[in-house]
Amino acid sequence: MSEGARGGIQRMTQHGGITASEPPLFVDLDGTLVKGDLLLESLLVLLKADPLAILLVPFWLLGGRANLKEKIAQRVDIDPRALVYDDRLLERLRAEWDQGRRLVLATASHSKHAHSVARHVGLFEAVLATDERSNLKGHRKLEAIVAYAGGGKFDYIGNESADLEIWRHARKAVVIGAPRSVMRAARQFCEPEEITRERRDWFALLLRAVRVHQWLKNLLVFVPLVAAHKIGDVNADIAAVAAFFAYSLCASSSYLLNDLLDLQSDRLHERKRMRPFASGDMSLAHGLILMPLLLGASIAIAITMLPPLFLTVLATYYVCTLGYSFWAKNRVVWDVIVLGGLYVLRVLAGAAAIGIETSFWLLAFSMFIFLSLALVKRYSEMYAILQQGRHQAPGRGYVTADLPVLQSMGVASGYLSVLVMALYINSPEVHEHYTRPYMLWGIGPLLLFWISRVWVKTHRGQMQEDPVVFAARDKLSYVIALLCAALLVTGTL
Repeated sequence: MSEGARGGIQRMTQHGGITASEPPLFVDLDGTLVKGDLLLESLLVLLKADPLAILLVPFWLLGGRANLKEKIAQRVDIDPRALVYDDRLLERLRAEWDQGRRLVLATASHSKHAHSVARHVGLFEAVLATDERSNLKGHRKLEAIVAYAGGGKFDYIGNESADLEIWRHARKAVVIGAPRSVMRAARQFCEPEEITRERRDWFALLLRAVRVHQWLKNLLVFVPLVAAHKIGDVNADIAAVAAFFAYSLCASSSYLLNDLLDLQSDRLHERKRMRPFASGDMSLAHGLILMPLLLGASIAIAITMLPPLFLTVLATYYVCTLGYSFWAKNRVVWDVIVLGGLYVLRVLAGAAAIGIETSFWLLAFSMFIFLSLALVKRYSEMYAILQQGRHQAPGRGYVTADLPVLQSMGVASGYLSVLVMALYINSPEVHEHYTRPYMLWGIGPLLLFWISRVWVKTHRGQMQEDPVVFAARDKLSYVIALLCAALLVTGTL
């Protein structure tokens, strides 16, 4: 008998023994006890830990699904605390267990991961799961259940069409969160008990998953259009709009990848655990399908409507996001450098789209201001960790003791961007575009005020979102932007 089974029986003995009147209850894992698929979860953990190992997956699959699961299980662990459990089902299982009901976890997930979940839940007397020889699904799972039940009666809780064969032989079929087609099929041969789950608006989940609100960052592609005084040039305007959508779709593809790779750490985060994939509200398979579709649409727009240089910048952006997700995210300082660089690439993409050369002044200003904003984002995350009484955030290289250093670097970088602006106003180049360049001096104090205000709010723990998104929603930021625009327009009159 397995260690998990012995532990389960010992716990039941402490609760007064087994109730003979009720047959054993077998419970599925993927999509039933947990909202998700442990094969996909473990595959994503492998991808994050060893990206090159993913190239071996097709060869492992040639040996069958059991071989694939065995190879992945040999390389990765799943943290059972970071899985999304169905709370109502857990409550029901605890009630059954308290009454002495025999509970058995029966799953197509690999035995290693299934035992890990069983030990964490602490309710199962045994685990029936996939091993290196057999993928325990459909009729194979039925055979294992019948053998364990000694050919007697049993009840089964599942959620998908592969469970229909098991329900057909069960004394009682319990269906949880299954599609309507599965329920219709089950009703043809039994009267199943249905445990419904709240159905989320899939389109709303999609918008959250691709982070449409983060598209506000991509308005930066219009900065070169404004700085070069090309607003009103129809061709340039169309190119800038096309660049915005191409960049937004590409960014959404990278957001999906980032969320899928960060599932375990996001589920331990106070806010991020509510994201569609981390919460289990959206299937991981949907994310894996959407990623290439969004990236393909982005590339299609770039190829058909924009210059080749834009596609080069877009490709550089995507490679940098991969570098961030797989390497830089948990490395001190490198993460904020890459984040700041991703903002700068948006400006470069806007310049490439309309066919102009980005000025030294714009690049220097962008580098410092966006590094400051990247540090705002990281500081706010670490401040939240400090408020929770923890020392370090999951998946981050910083500790809460780094907060003063992050703040010093961020404020200094923000003020350096104002210095670059001042030097630009005092440079000979400014006279090429402005007849009254002295009007631009009013921008300096406005920027100083805005940067200082952002950092004061961040220091107080009031920066709960991305700083660029904050600026796009903050009324005072709009006032400052309008005043700066007025000064720019006045300087050209």
